Amino acid sequence: MVDVTSLPKAELHLHIEGTLEPELMFALARRNDVALPFADVEAVRRAYVFSDLQAFLDIYYQACAVLVTEHDFADLAWAYLTRAHAQGVRHAEIFFDPQSHTSRGVAMGTVIGGLGRALARGEDELGITSHLILCFLRHLPEDDAQRTLDEALPYREHLTAVGLDSGERGNPPSKFERVFARARSEGLRAVAHAGEEGPPEYVWEALDLLGAERIDHGVRSMEDADLVARLVREQTPLTVCPFSNVRLRVVDTLADHPLRRMLERGLRVTINSDDPAYFGGYVGDNYQGVRTALGMTDDELVQCARHSFEASFVDDDRLSLLLAELDRAM
Repeated sequence: MVDVTSLPKAELHLHIEGTLEPELMFALARRNDVALPFADVEAVRRAYVFSDLQAFLDIYYQACAVLVTEHDFADLAWAYLTRAHAQGVRHAEIFFDPQSHTSRGVAMGTVIGGLGRALARGEDELGITSHLILCFLRHLPEDDAQRTLDEALPYREHLTAVGLDSGERGNPPSKFERVFARARSEGLRAVAHAGEEGPPEYVWEALDLLGAERIDHGVRSMEDADLVARLVREQTPLTVCPFSNVRLRVVDTLADHPLRRMLERGLRVTINSDDPAYFGGYVGDNYQGVRTALGMTDDELVQCARHSFEASFVDDDRLSLLLAELDRAM
């Protein structure tokens, strides 16, 4: 049996703010003299029971208040990278939400500088390559996203792509068509959250209006046969997050998750952890979880790992090395 926890893999759907473990949250709160609405670490963990995506986001954005300095962002990213390395991650494409920080007076350069410092260290010390993906918060107006892009472009060399996240209900991808067109004109790649809580129509919009090259989540695509056919035909990657889908009530239990059916239909699915500090496991834990709950075979899980490398934004040379490492592990 393949050890799927340590199996070489890429992680393509990971919000760095969602890796803020309660212990680090309290350490940063003390460092920056930030008051938290929780008595202790255990009180934080007890709060991690969510009725839907918005219930999670309410706590998620509140916790961001402890991230103030470049040192904080570097510590956050390094903590993720060390955990990811232990779970077989060889390449990570990491989302960050600058609007959650700039709205509090934290400069864009502070956020990107801290994250970039840790990612460079991750490559030097752990052998994990990485890319940064700037996500726009879809519950805010597009004009705010345009200002965020303005602030980010001086740091263009640190960015690989733009994405779209936050509350999906009532915030279709079409709302951000202009800012995505502008980002693509600057040479940035495009991905977007769609088809998590939102309907399959949001996946169509992400593809056709935003030019998304990957769909983050996309599990509700299974409700639309024409959409599934297109995704299979075009081999559009879907960055699926099983534990997240259970914790945010997209599916009732892990045994109900459509991941295996998606793979059987020919969809190019990958397995990811989303916000692991909140959802109970990092990417290797998600692999192990679906193996147990869905009866996924070694071949199916290795296929997901292969998809993760092929769906990444690495160059051809790095891709060849990653696939060769996966083959050796088999």
